[in-house]
Amino acid sequence: MRRSILACAGLLACCCCSIGGGASEATAATGAKAAQQQEAALVWLGSQIAGYQKATWRWERLMGVPRVQTEGRLLTEMSMPDVERAVRLWERRAAAARRQAESPPHEAAFLCIHHYEGSWTDGRGPYYGGLQMDLGFQKTYAPWLLRAKGTADHWTPLEQIWTAERAARSRGFWPWPNTARFCGLI
Repeated sequence: MRRSILACAGLLACCCCSIGGGASEATAATGAKAAQQQEAALVWLGSQIAGYQKATWRWERLMGVPRVQTEGRLLTEMSMPDVERAVRLWERRAAAARRQAESPPHEAAFLCIHHYEGSWTDGRGPYYGGLQMDLGFQKTYAPWLLRAKGTADHWTPLEQIWTAERAARSRGFWPWPNTARFCGLI
């Protein structure tokens, strides 16, 4: 009888160890799954940040203003709340850059000039677009747009206006002498 009790106790101990080992394996599996979920969340949030950064920098480039820099921190070194704050920060920056880009300082002046110039899609050379920009003008004030989209007749009106804004910073409205006079700008 004593042997059977010892045998049952040994068997019970083995069962408990295997059950305890299973519990620790389940805990490890749960921890691994949580780590995978956190990694997937970081990847997704990182793509959100990258998208907002790209949008912010595109608007800033269009306006000809300096590019907002990142803090240089790696997402993997940041806590999840810090990453979420970074997403909201870049989302606000992108929205602010877009609002600023949609209201050029001399928009009314350039719309007046456009009224006397060609259509926004005017592709008859040697002058292109709604503000009749020649190739030299386009190469000087928006070379990346010329490379990416072709001549100004393929650009959006906002892109054409901001290109003209960059020219107006250094040259005023003199690239459009006659129409600027009609609009009372010279």
